[in-house]
Amino acid sequence: PGTIDADYRGEVCVILVNLSDEPFVINDGERIAQMVIARHERAWWQEVDVLDETGRGAGGFGHSGVK
Repeated sequence: PGTIDADYRGEVCVILVNLSDEPFVINDGERIAQMVIARHERAWWQEVDVLDETGRGAGGFGHSGVK
């Protein structure tokens, strides 16, 4: 995933890598990527000395389960 900044005005490109041993042709008009438009939010926060405990704690990616 990548982010395109709101003030960017250049061409948007896609980098593709063929990890197989066989050549792979991409023809004009084939779908190779998906763009997701997301709202740009301005965050407001309050600095604290200590964070409250949560059920997840410091568990990283996948820690909260798969369902």
